[in-house]
Amino acid sequence: MAELAVDKHVKYILAVEKNKDSFESVVMDHLRMNGAYWGLTALDLLGKLDSVNVDEVISWILKCQHESGGFSGNIGHDPHILYTLSAVQVLALFNKLDVLDIDKVATYITGLQNEDGSFSGDMWGEVDTRFSYIAICCLSILCCLDKINVEKAVSYILSCKNLDGGFGCTPGGDFLLCGSSCSYGISALC
Repeated sequence: MAELAVDKHVKYILAVEKNKDSFESVVMDHLRMNGAYWGLTALDLLGKLDSVNVDEVISWILKCQHESGGFSGNIGHDPHILYTLSAVQVLALFNKLDVLDIDKVATYITGLQNEDGSFSGDMWGEVDTRFSYIAICCLSILCCLDKINVEKAVSYILSCKNLDGGFGCTPGGDFLLCGSSCSYGISALC
């Protein structure tokens, strides 16, 4: 069995971040926070997290934070619960959660919990069980689970269970084979 070409992987991950003029980079600009999380996690798994400038990454992340406390996918975009989790995960990866106003971030997330226990992804109100996962994971990392109604959140998630045992995006929704939460991965931080 061949060895993993660590240096080539590191070179590729770092090159993706530097290549901001390509078509792919431009159309994915709004997802950069997620890309940062996945790229930095890969570097960490490869033992090469030190190949990035931590201060530059943190500075960029903080520029993506809105007055609401939530984070956007990149500077100049709207905040969303998904990008907020990725920002918190990256800061946790660097052991830099102390740069956050944790109450402000937690208030943003708790403000997205609906009366039925579900979570909206952003101010536009889309509801999906993946947002429940994201909210719970993010608040868990920040040690702020007590700021939401966990009982209602669990009840809502259970209401999304289907006859086949899978969970839909909303009550009565179909199970997705590689469902919503799967596409966001389960962080070792949660």
